[in-house]
Amino acid sequence: MSAVGDSLDALFTSDEERLEYQYELLKAQREFDYRVSQLIASQNNAQASVNRSEAGSSHLFVAGWRPAIGWVGTIALAYQFIVYPLLLWIYPDSAPPHMEADILYAMMTGMLGLAGMRSIDKFKRTDTKKITGL
Repeated sequence: MSAVGDSLDALFTSDEERLEYQYELLKAQREFDYRVSQLIASQNNAQASVNRSEAGSSHLFVAGWRPAIGWVGTIALAYQFIVYPLLLWIYPDSAPPHMEADILYAMMTGMLGLAGMRSIDKFKRTDTKKITGL
C-alpha cells in the first residue's frame, strides 16, 4: 500500500515543492552562466595578450597578417566593384571570371573586425588606444 502512496506522491507535488525545484534550477543555471562568462573572459584576456604581442612584433609574418588581409580584401573589392563591371562594359561578349564575394565578405568582417562596433566607437569618440592598452 505504501508503494501506491509513493507513486501518487511522485505524481502530485505541492506548490512549495515545485517552487523549490524551480529555485534550485534557476540557481544552477545562474551558476552555470557565471562560470561560462568567467571562461569567456579568460579566453578574451588570453587573446588580448596574443594580440598585443603580435602588434608589437617587427616580423612581417607576425604583425603583417592583418594588413595583408586588408590589402587582399581591398584588391578583391576593387576587382569586384570597379574592374569587373568595367570589363563587362568594355567586353560584353566575353565575360571575365566572376569572384565569389560572399566568402570574401565573411573573411574580411571576421578577420578585420569590420563590424558596427567600430563605427559606434568612432561616433562616441571613444579613445580605443586607452581601452586596448596600446
